[in-house]
Amino acid sequence: MPDTSGRIPLQILVFSAVTCLLFVFIIFGFPIQNALVLFLAGIVFVIAFVNTNLALIIVILSMLLSPELRAGKAATRSVNIRIEDLFVFIIFFGWMAKMAVKKELGLFRKNPLNVPILTYFTICLISTLVALMGGSILLKDSFFYLLKYFEYYLIYFMVGNNLRSVRQAKVFVYVMMATAFVVCIIAWTQIPSGQRLTAPFEIEGGEPNTFAGYLNLMMAMILALSIYAKDKKLRFMWWAFFGFAVIPFVLTLSREGWISFIPMICAFILLNRKARLPLIIVAVLAVVLLPSVMPRKVFERAENTFAPERSYRFFGKKVYVSESTSERIDAWQKALRKMRNKPLIGYGVPGGSVIDNQYTRVMIETGLVGFASFMWLIILLFRFALRTYRESEDDFLKAVSLGFLCGFTALLFQSLGAAVFILIRIMEPFWFLAALVIALPDVVEEEKALANAGVPQAA
Repeated sequence: MPDTSGRIPLQILVFSAVTCLLFVFIIFGFPIQNALVLFLAGIVFVIAFVNTNLALIIVILSMLLSPELRAGKAATRSVNIRIEDLFVFIIFFGWMAKMAVKKELGLFRKNPLNVPILTYFTICLISTLVALMGGSILLKDSFFYLLKYFEYYLIYFMVGNNLRSVRQAKVFVYVMMATAFVVCIIAWTQIPSGQRLTAPFEIEGGEPNTFAGYLNLMMAMILALSIYAKDKKLRFMWWAFFGFAVIPFVLTLSREGWISFIPMICAFILLNRKARLPLIIVAVLAVVLLPSVMPRKVFERAENTFAPERSYRFFGKKVYVSESTSERIDAWQKALRKMRNKPLIGYGVPGGSVIDNQYTRVMIETGLVGFASFMWLIILLFRFALRTYRESEDDFLKAVSLGFLCGFTALLFQSLGAAVFILIRIMEPFWFLAALVIALPDVVEEEKALANAGVPQAA
C-alpha cells in the first residue's frame, strides 16, 4: 500500500543522497570510474534494503561477470578487487539496516557450520596477528587475504539467513546456471585465439586453473539437475548445456581440473543409482571417442606432465615429471620442513602463498591447530550435504545437494594441485550453494508446517 503519512521513504532518501554525492565528486574532479562505482554501491545498498533477494541475484550475476579494479600493490603482487567484492559487503550492511528497521523479520537461523567457520577464521586471525608482530608477513598482504576469507563466509551467512522458500532457492540456482551459460558463451569466443581459456573480465591474463575449477562445480550442478529433470526435453536441455560447458573446460588446459573431473564423475556413480549405468556408458564412450576429436594441444599438455625435467622413484622405477608437477609433489615436504619451526599456529595468512596445494598451504599458514579446524569445517560441510541428499524427498533439493557434493569432491581433489579454497571465482558460488544445501531442509520443514497450518507460503 502507498505511504500516506507524508514521510519520504528511506530508500528514496538514500538514493537521492548518493546521486547528489556522485555529481559532487564529478564536479570536484574525482575519477569518474570511482564515482560510478560509488554510485552503483549506493544503488545496491538501496536494493539490499528494499529487496534482499534481488540483491543476492545481483551478487550471483556479478560473481563471474564483473570486472576487476586495480587496488594497488601488496608486496610484489598487484592487488585487484572485483565489483562483487564491494557488492557483498554493501548488501550485508543494507540487509543489516533492514533487519534493524524491520525487527519483525526475526532472528538469525541456527546453522551447524557457524561454530567451525568462526573457529577457523579466529585461528587465521590469531596466527596472522602473531606473524605481524614478529614482522614475518606484511599487513597489506594479510588484510586482503583475510578480507577474502571473511567475504566467502559472509555470503554463506547472508544466503542461509535470507532463504525462506524452495521457490526462492530455485531462482538463485537457475540464475547461477544462466550466469554459467553466459560465461561459457564468452569462453567459446576465446577459442579462436588459441590461448588457454579463462573466466571473463580478468586483468592480467586470467587464471585457467581457476576457470576449470569453476566449470567443474557448475558442470556437477548441471549434471545433477539433468538427473532429476521431470521430463525428457528438460533433461536433454541440461545434457546439451553440459556438453557446451565441457569444451571450454577441456580448453582451459588445466591438468588439475581434468584430473579432478574423474572423482567428480565417480562421486555421481557412487551416490546416485538412477544415473549409474548411463554415466558409466557415457564415460566409456568418452574415453574411446575423445582422443580422436581433441586438439593436439590437449595431448601435448597432458604429455608435458611427464616431461623429463625431474625424476622420482615409484615402486622401484624412475618416473620423470615436469617442473610444475614436481612442485606440487614437493609441496608436502616443503610444508613439513617449514612447520618444524611453528607447528601449532603456523606463519600467518598468507604465509604459504607460494604453495600450490590447499592443504599444505593451510598447514603453513595456521599450523596443526588451523589445519585441524579447516578439516573439521570441510568434513562437517560434506557430512551435512550428504545427509541433505540422502534424507530429502524433494527432487530439486536432491539435485542441488547431489550436484554440490560431486562438485565439492572435484574441488577437494583439485586442492591437491592448487589453493582452491581461496580462489574468489570458485569460492563465491561454492559458499552460495553450500548455504542453500545446508539451509534448504529447514526451509522445506517450515513450508510444510505453514502449509499444514493453512498459512500462505512465501514467494
